[in-house]
Amino acid sequence: MTQHLPIKIGLSQRFPCSYLAAQEEQLLVILDPVCYSPNGFEALLKQGFRRSGEQIYRPHCPSCNACQAVRVLAPHYTPSRSQKRLIAKAKEFQVRISKREQAEYYPLYERYINVRHSDGTMFPPQRSQFDSFLFCHWMDINFIELWDRDKLIAVAVTDVMANSLSAIYTFFDPDYEHLSLGSLMIIKQIQLAAHWGKAYLYLGYQIDECRKMRYKLQYLPAQQLRNNLWEDVICL
Repeated sequence: MTQHLPIKIGLSQRFPCSYLAAQEEQLLVILDPVCYSPNGFEALLKQGFRRSGEQIYRPHCPSCNACQAVRVLAPHYTPSRSQKRLIAKAKEFQVRISKREQAEYYPLYERYINVRHSDGTMFPPQRSQFDSFLFCHWMDINFIELWDRDKLIAVAVTDVMANSLSAIYTFFDPDYEHLSLGSLMIIKQIQLAAHWGKAYLYLGYQIDECRKMRYKLQYLPAQQLRNNLWEDVICL
């Protein structure tokens, strides 16, 4: 991997994996300032990197390669039967796009973490954590909002680049959990990517062994990064 990137890269210490028990996690971290721009990040997305806050990273674990980057071919996306039903159920909701954070975001995020992820590493929610995880000064960030009349019910934090979007994180009102808003917001991001003429929506890492992280191959057509090559996902 590193031989293809003539830039400064650091290697983190090992620490317990957040997704797989008994595994250790280690990260490649981009140290070169020239990469910290929308164009630089988009080039690194093609190599399997992600953004968390201000930092660009990629898993580089000593004994595990479970994290496989996934991207959806947005202009060619075809919803499955279940996704069509989900879209139909949500047809009364309104999508809005904001370029900056709104006052409603953090209270919604806080409630989402408290109700949905009280057993995870992001609990208890903190404002400083919210800021450092989602925002950065060098990226064009869009907030894809979903509204039920005058009530904000979901936000997808999305990076916007010349040829792609990257889904960073989605949080939503737990009262609407029965409508699968996490899945719906992925669909909305795919649709926006296609509408804006982007080739891909990057979804982060598929982890087949982790129940919470093995949903990303449901949006087709898609590609998965294996051995540094993007391979088409075969629908069985």
